[in-house]
Amino acid sequence: MKLAVQNHGAEDMVRDLVKLLHRGAPADEFASRLAQVEKLPAGLPQKSMLAEMVRMAMAIQNRLELLQQREQGMRAVIESAQDLSSHLDLPGLLRAVVSRARNLLGAHLAWLSSYDPEKHEFHVLVNDGALLQDTTHMVAREKAGVVGVIMATRMPFSTPDYLHDNRFTHDPELDATLRGEGIVALAGVPLIWNEEIVGLLFVADRYHRTHTALNTSILSALAAHAAVAIKNARAFEQAQSALAEAGRARLELERHISSVKSAAEAHEQMTALLAQGAPLSALCQALAQSLNAGVVVWDEGAQVISHGHAAEYPGSQAGGHFALQGEHSLEITQALRQSRLAGRSRQAYQAEEETCTVMAVVGGNDVLGSVLLFHRQILDETAVSILERSANLMAIVLLSQERSEAVKSRDVSQLLRSLVSLRQDPPALLLDQARRFGLDLEQPVCLIAIEMDETKAAYAARRLRARPELAHTIFDEIDGLLVILCAATQAQDKLCILKALGQPEFGRAYRGVISKPVSNPQGVPAVYATLRRAMAVLSRIGVQGSIIAQNEMALYSTLFETHDRESLDNFLEATLGPLLSHDQKRGSELTRTLLTYFDNNQNARTTAQQLSIHVNTVRQRLATVEELVGHLGQATRALEIHMALRLWNLGIAQPR
Repeated sequence: MKLAVQNHGAEDMVRDLVKLLHRGAPADEFASRLAQVEKLPAGLPQKSMLAEMVRMAMAIQNRLELLQQREQGMRAVIESAQDLSSHLDLPGLLRAVVSRARNLLGAHLAWLSSYDPEKHEFHVLVNDGALLQDTTHMVAREKAGVVGVIMATRMPFSTPDYLHDNRFTHDPELDATLRGEGIVALAGVPLIWNEEIVGLLFVADRYHRTHTALNTSILSALAAHAAVAIKNARAFEQAQSALAEAGRARLELERHISSVKSAAEAHEQMTALLAQGAPLSALCQALAQSLNAGVVVWDEGAQVISHGHAAEYPGSQAGGHFALQGEHSLEITQALRQSRLAGRSRQAYQAEEETCTVMAVVGGNDVLGSVLLFHRQILDETAVSILERSANLMAIVLLSQERSEAVKSRDVSQLLRSLVSLRQDPPALLLDQARRFGLDLEQPVCLIAIEMDETKAAYAARRLRARPELAHTIFDEIDGLLVILCAATQAQDKLCILKALGQPEFGRAYRGVISKPVSNPQGVPAVYATLRRAMAVLSRIGVQGSIIAQNEMALYSTLFETHDRESLDNFLEATLGPLLSHDQKRGSELTRTLLTYFDNNQNARTTAQQLSIHVNTVRQRLATVEELVGHLGQATRALEIHMALRLWNLGIAQPR
């Protein structure tokens, strides 16, 4: 170099510097050229000019390097903008923004915070490069720290030593987080959209660093693109949400249309069945299939009259045997009461996976029955509509059946009322009408009268008409009593049937009287009047769950027609009190033995045979009886005791 300077002067130096600039030599090569020039002798005329030429070359090299850095920065910003514009999902976009900011500036850490206007705070949404979990949950108050400076100036802010910078108010909690992360230098820029700061973008380093204006402008340009991209992503997200909501609305509309169509088809199907005169069982089955459920229909007395069951339904109560009893009876009763008042279906109970929904079947002002639906799926509005419409159709069927039964039973009712009336129809007409129902009035007949406390006689008559065992028997409700007329030869069989049906159909709160055979129709009115008087006696003396023979009631009717229950209790206590108390305390059979003894005309041997005990045992028991109630040989006393024993046998005597 020294030789070139000495021999060729400035031209060679210029040529050498141009070559360095052309190949983009680093700054240290220009510095070495300057050092060589400065070592030239001080008296050399061209030394100062050469030094100036080297400095000018170094300045040109610096400008070229700066322009190259700016070009690279702008290219990176453009690439970042293109990259950001390709993200439409907001979480992915935020991660791209933070990652791009960290990479562009070569920072250790970058994060993006969003503004919460309600709490006036910035919350970190996403970060890149954090070492601590606390950094991902940083919260910065609007007027504290670097955030406060950026919010106040709406300009970028950087600091080479964050923890010791006194240009802003420090937040101790935020300082502790950054100190734990090892952060020293920090730079932040606002994300602005339509004059509104929507977020903040930060980069940070774990060493002292001064960010150049170029770094800040690159970060600001990235933040501007990010704000636009975030707004676009949010707009896209809202559009997608609106589109999804529109799709859900369309599906809901389609489902509703399908449900309405299904309800219309189900209603049309059951209406067609009704028009064809289909029985109640067909409507039940159609309802069960429509709702994939089990159906049970009760009459007004909570007795099962029909049921249906979908082939695919696995429910436990759908077999038709479910009655108003058991653990859910109270819930069903309350739900039916609410259904009658509201005119709508009501859920009664839910057991395990099965639910019972009930609907009262009403015709006019009368309750005709109830529909019980057993299902597993939740009933939507369409299913409820199908159930309630079906109940209305069933009401029509029940009313039709009731009218049909009324027409069928009208002639029976007229015949029976004529027979018990003092103004009977002509005998020939009565005989002819009775033959139509399989009853021969030329043969002896028996009349049975039954009074019920819990069940209406008219309802009991309707229930009994469905019993094939009571064929060739006429019966109906008369004066609040269930009155039955049958052949005398069949009276005991019918009586056994009625007693068997008594508790299931009428409960225990009933009592009745069966007449002795009546040889001709003209004697029926008098017998009916006698049975009515006997019924009053049975009610007065408290008979329950029994049908008594007329002969047995004759004496009681005469003695107790005008007595009340208290008088009867006093009579029984005075006559049988010691005897009943003895049996109750010792478990003996003195009362039963004495009744059998009197019923067998005071014959001890016959009594022993009937009780399957030895005759001496009978005599020993009778001796004990006489010790308790007195001598049995006196006719009046014996009659009084026998009458008390017969009353005891009716089940009304209770020892005090």
